[in-house]
Amino acid sequence: MAKTFAQMVGEAKAEVPGLSPQEVQKRIDGGSKPLVIDVREPEGIKETGAIPSSINVPLGMLPIKADQELPEAVRDERLQDRTQEVVVTCAAGGQAALGAKMLKDMGFTNVSYVEGGTRGWKDAGLPTE
Repeated sequence: MAKTFAQMVGEAKAEVPGLSPQEVQKRIDGGSKPLVIDVREPEGIKETGAIPSSINVPLGMLPIKADQELPEAVRDERLQDRTQEVVVTCAAGGQAALGAKMLKDMGFTNVSYVEGGTRGWKDAGLPTE
């Protein structure tokens, strides 16, 4: 049976934890220093800005950039450590949950997503760049 975007997001959210924007900010400011990945297309980031220190890896490229068996030229070295803390964001949280589940399926052991995405981040009064 075919699934909708909302169904896939619901399944992803059931499998990976969501963190409030405030919790993510605490982790960025604290000792854990998570790798924050924004999975939107670059033009989407221009609309709302990005979480400071986040990196942009569009959702469609995420499994390629995180793969450990593809040639090094197509991988992203920042996405090779499966034990690092990774927090995924997007505009509103749906794509972030999908990206986080994808990374979990690829063997990442400490992955979560920003609840409400970058919009939730901005609504919480947190800075963007």
